[in-house]
Amino acid sequence: MRVIGTVGLPGSGKGEAAAVAEEEGVPVVTMGDVIRAECRDRGLDPAEHHGAIARALREEHGPAAIAERSVPLIEDAAAGSDADAVLVDGLRAPVELARFRERFGDDFVLVAITAPFDLRAERLGARGRDDSDLDTEALRDREERELGFGMGEVIDAADVTVENTDTLAAFRDRVRAVLAGAGEVGRDTDRDADATAEVEE
Repeated sequence: MRVIGTVGLPGSGKGEAAAVAEEEGVPVVTMGDVIRAECRDRGLDPAEHHGAIARALREEHGPAAIAERSVPLIEDAAAGSDADAVLVDGLRAPVELARFRERFGDDFVLVAITAPFDLRAERLGARGRDDSDLDTEALRDREERELGFGMGEVIDAADVTVENTDTLAAFRDRVRAVLAGAGEVGRDTDRDADATAEVEE
């Protein structure tokens, strides 16, 4: 079983990659769901308290807490599917990457999805899921929080990089290629692969 992790800043295209995986019958585990579930367990609104609860989980249970809670979800998803892969959406910290590599070894492939800030801000503004999507300064603050978790280091450590700056069709084709096993080659030759799309996170 291959485990394909994705990492990317807001608006990069992680959500679209997850949607492609689901269309291809590949189960998706979203690490953010762990945080949203914890928010609900504490009687808090995930839209307002997501970042604070992410920090609280790491402070209370260790920096790998979210990855630790995700591992059994990944294993359950794999056991319940005929697909030969599971996509894990939303790595943020080096310790999370280390935990997944420790658990899944060479079966784990990390895919970074990248795009310039202005393009990502434009996508998020068009999406308008909440007020922060429309506020450039709020987006910068959100990125600083993400990078504070070490996301930049995780992006740099990716086995495959998908640059998402052109068409939706090109991006979706590249994601399908990774799901089909291109990531196995990507460890050595695909780090600078170019696949692009104008899509939302």
